[in-house]
Amino acid sequence: MFIRDAVPSDEPAWRGLWAAYVAFYQAEVAEAVTAKTWERLIHKQDGLMCRVAESDGAVCGFSLSVLHAGTWTLAPVCYLEDLFVAPERRGKGIGEALIRDLISTAQSQGWSRLYWHTRTSNAAARSVYDRFTVADDFVRYRLFF
Repeated sequence: MFIRDAVPSDEPAWRGLWAAYVAFYQAEVAEAVTAKTWERLIHKQDGLMCRVAESDGAVCGFSLSVLHAGTWTLAPVCYLEDLFVAPERRGKGIGEALIRDLISTAQSQGWSRLYWHTRTSNAAARSVYDRFTVADDFVRYRLFF
């Protein structure tokens, strides 16, 4: 298993994983948004980036991140917005490897921090995330327009 930047030929595999990820969160994402997201990920536009985990010649997981400026630091901040591993490939260290990949990149590129969130009920993901750091006590508020 290795982790690399997504390339255009990964689109079908990514779309399959993306659809499963969106379904996991019982959400809907319009096709136009999915298409634009893929375009921005591949061209690394708007600070977006996609890393994929590949094993046995197949893409089996991804991390989608946003690199952005921060108001409390001079160095960039990375938000790990989405992380997903194919259900049949879970328990093999792929999610952990995707996070370690981002940590390594953060350290080599001089980013100031890496952060992410998940649902409190997502015990499987939290068991991985807790290996890296403890959850903080912030509460999230959202408005949709």
